[in-house]
Amino acid sequence: MLKVLVVDDDAALRLTVKEALKVTGRFDIDEAVDGAEAVEKVRNGNFQIIVLDVDLPKINGLEALKTIKEHDPSIIVTILTAHANVDDAVKAVKEGAYNYVSKPVMSEDLIKMIDSAIEATNLTTYVANSAPVMMEKGRKIIGNNAEMQKVFNIVYKLAKVDTPVLIRGASGTGKELVARAIHFNSARKSGKFVAINCSAIPESLFESELFGHEKGAFTGADSRKIGKFQYAESGTLFLDELGDMPLLMQAKLLRVLQEKLFTPVGSNREIESNVRIIAATNKPLEEMIQKGEFREDLFYRLNVIPIFLPSLAERKDDLPKLISMFVNKFNDAHGKKILGLSPDTLACLKKYDWPGNIRELENVIEHSFILETSNSLNIGSLPSYILAATNTNVTPLLEKDSELTRSFEQSAEDSGVLNVGGHSDTDSSSDSESIVDIKGEELDFNKHKEAFEREFIVKALQTFKGRINQTALHAKIPKKTLLRKIEKYGINARDYVE
Repeated sequence: MLKVLVVDDDAALRLTVKEALKVTGRFDIDEAVDGAEAVEKVRNGNFQIIVLDVDLPKINGLEALKTIKEHDPSIIVTILTAHANVDDAVKAVKEGAYNYVSKPVMSEDLIKMIDSAIEATNLTTYVANSAPVMMEKGRKIIGNNAEMQKVFNIVYKLAKVDTPVLIRGASGTGKELVARAIHFNSARKSGKFVAINCSAIPESLFESELFGHEKGAFTGADSRKIGKFQYAESGTLFLDELGDMPLLMQAKLLRVLQEKLFTPVGSNREIESNVRIIAATNKPLEEMIQKGEFREDLFYRLNVIPIFLPSLAERKDDLPKLISMFVNKFNDAHGKKILGLSPDTLACLKKYDWPGNIRELENVIEHSFILETSNSLNIGSLPSYILAATNTNVTPLLEKDSELTRSFEQSAEDSGVLNVGGHSDTDSSSDSESIVDIKGEELDFNKHKEAFEREFIVKALQTFKGRINQTALHAKIPKKTLLRKIEKYGINARDYVE
C-alpha cells in the first residue's frame, strides 16, 4: 500500500480526505496538523504521497513543500487550497507540487488527481529505471549508469518549463516514453498527448494532417477536418521520426514554433496554437543539415535542451533491473509466477549487442515467458537467434542434468525405437515395452509414423516431468517442432508435471 500523509490544521477536512482515500483500500494514511509536523514525519517516515494545505501554522505549505522536495524529490505532493489562495497553489506547482485541488474537496477529484500523479511518476521512474534511488543508512544511493541519470534529471527539469524538446536516440531506446514522462509531469498534464509518426504520413497529406483543412480544399476533402495542432490544443504534440519530415513542412513547423500561428489548408484564417512540441529522431540531423535535407534554423529552435538516450549496448549494467521490470509486467499479463532468470540466461543476454534496444529486450523476455514452463527463465526458452549471435552452447545444460539424460536414453533403449511384429530391430528381449506395436498386416507408414511421434513425445514429457525446455534439449527436438507436435496430437504437457 502507498503511504499518504494528509497535512491540514482543519481536523474536519483531514477526516474528509482520509475517508476518501480509505475507501479505495490502496493507501496507508497518516496525518499532520501543521507544516513543522509534516516535515518531521516526512524525514522520519517513508511517504510516497503528501496531501498538503497551503495555509498552515508554524511552517506554511510552500516552505514545507520546498523542504519535502529537497529531502526526497520523488514524493508526490498535491496541494489543498481555498479559492482565495489559488495563486499560492499555482506557485506550489511551479515549486514541484503535482497539482492542486480547491476546497471543499470532492472525493472523486482528489482520487483522480492522485491516480494521475502516480501514473506520471511511474512513467518517469520507468524512464529512469537504470538509476534507482535506494536508502541505505539514511543515505541516497543513485544507480551507476551516468547517462541515464542525466536523462532522469533532464526529464524533471523539462517538465517544469514549456520549451520545445528534441530527443535523440536509436530505435527502441524509449524516445516516446521520455516524451510522455515530460508531458505527464508538466503543467500541460491535463491536456492531450498526441503522437504522430512523420515517416508514416504521405508528403501530399502532411500539411492537412498537422494543420487540418477546409471542405473542398483538395480532391477528396469532403468535409472540414481539424489537424493535430488543434487536436492537441493546450497539450503536447509529439513528432516522432522528425528527420523524415519534408523540407516544406519543416518551414511551416518553424513558423508555428516562432509565431504560434498556423493556417489550415484551403483557409484564409490564422489559428493561434498553444501546443508544446516534443520531437524525436534517430537520424544524424547535423549531417542532414550539411546535405540540405534538414533546416538548420528548425534544428536550433528545437535543440534548446536535447536529450540523448544511450543504446542498451552502452548500458548493459542496467539489464538485471530492466529484465526484472519486464518479468513483473509479463507475470501480470500472462498470469505466471516467474521468479527471475537463471545465471546462464543472464550471462547470455549480457553477451548480446541488442541492436533493437529496450524494445527488443522486451520482446525477447515475452518470447521466453510464453515458452517457459518452469518458475525461472532458462536459456532454452531464449530465441534461437540470440543463442546463435552469442555463440551460446547449450551442452553445459545437458551436463548439469546428466542423470535425467541417462534416464531418458535408457528408457528409449529399453523400449525399442520401432517394434515390427513384436520384435525389436535391436534384439531387445521380447518382454521389453515397445513404443509402437506394429502387426505385419497393418504396415501403413504415415499412420505408424504419427503414432510413433505421439508416443515418443509423451514418453519424453514423462521422463522430463512435462518441462518443455528440458524435453526439447534432451530429446533433441527443436522447440518449435515439439510445440507444434504437442498441439497437433492434443498433448497437454502439464499432465506430466510431478
